[in-house]
Amino acid sequence: MTIVDIPGSKSITARGLFLAAAAHGTTVLGRPLRSDDSEGFAEGLLKLGYQVSRSDAEWTISGRPEGPAVDRADVFCRDGATTARFLPALAAAGHGTFRFDASEQMRARPLGPLTDALLELGVDLTFEGSPGHHPLVVRAAGIKGGDLTLDAGLSSQFLTALLLVGPLTAEGLRITVTDLVSVPYVEITVAMMRRFGVEVVRDGDTFVVPPAPYRACRYEIEPDASTSSYFFAAAALTGNSVTVPGLGADALQGDLAFVEVLRKMGADVEVGQDAVTVTGTGGLRGVTVNMRDISDTVPTLAAIAPFADGPVRIEDVYNTRIKECDRLAACEENLRAMGVSVETGRDWIEIQPGVPTGALVKCRRDHRIAMAFSVTGLRTPGITLDDPGCVKKTFPGFHDALAALRASWGV
Repeated sequence: MTIVDIPGSKSITARGLFLAAAAHGTTVLGRPLRSDDSEGFAEGLLKLGYQVSRSDAEWTISGRPEGPAVDRADVFCRDGATTARFLPALAAAGHGTFRFDASEQMRARPLGPLTDALLELGVDLTFEGSPGHHPLVVRAAGIKGGDLTLDAGLSSQFLTALLLVGPLTAEGLRITVTDLVSVPYVEITVAMMRRFGVEVVRDGDTFVVPPAPYRACRYEIEPDASTSSYFFAAAALTGNSVTVPGLGADALQGDLAFVEVLRKMGADVEVGQDAVTVTGTGGLRGVTVNMRDISDTVPTLAAIAPFADGPVRIEDVYNTRIKECDRLAACEENLRAMGVSVETGRDWIEIQPGVPTGALVKCRRDHRIAMAFSVTGLRTPGITLDDPGCVKKTFPGFHDALAALRASWGV
């Protein structure tokens, strides 16, 4: 058994930064993720005038429920979707003029459902380029609140941004959702809001957020379950064993359910209170699986799918097409380059058993494509990445960690 220490959750770190900034008092985030995305979020808060102190072990944030401490700022959100979607909502609850921009990759990703909702709430928001995309300018004067209808079928982050800002509005929010993808991420949001003193009530498809104050706290961030998926997949693929401490049965992150997919494929899985262990059994079975709620792990499964004894079909994952790249297309392209038979549809991919050959993986600047197909390389000589550095988005030390694992296993 090999123990792998995984960095803190990207999703929890981002939510923790928002909640800390919005809370009364000083919050300490323990074991925050240090990556391009989370550092970009923290830098955005600094631009908005919040006090953020960072060390390797913990980040300390002084909250400002009244909003940004400056009346004008220009914030660059890098590649970070949570930064690009959460910070404009946070700024809108304050007072001032705030411009937000992002990388070309992030500029291409949608904001429309969120920005439409903010406009409906009376926020003065204008786009400098394509409507529903960065760059944009928020001329903030607080948010009154009220009733909203939201389509969160492209990303749960639209709903999360509104839930997080709800307590900062004058009247609270009542949000009715017509479609919702990645439900576990919303459950993370609601659980963390509760920890910071605000209770969201869900009545069917409607979320009711009171105009109640957030309270600062100390919050320990659990390891990233999506990042853990690569190491769990590596164990299942090679017949070895990996234990990730800090994750367990009470983990907030829905992507931990990826280990149940590995269990269906024949791996031994043990989910304890404080650790998760996956052990490969020497073979993988083909499966058909709906991954709507754990879509960030789609590339992980696609990367090991050719080694199964039957087809692997992944369904109901259209939203993977509007992530850092079109992940279904990226998986198809790279698997075909390895000589693997694969088909895709609007929201599915089916991969046939095969013997992958060495190939140059086109990462499309997507950390998850790079990390997933690095796992394929454990069984396929000659796998190289055209952009290995893109892993800095969520796990700058990924390649060293995988190399250490490989060395310990002798594969």
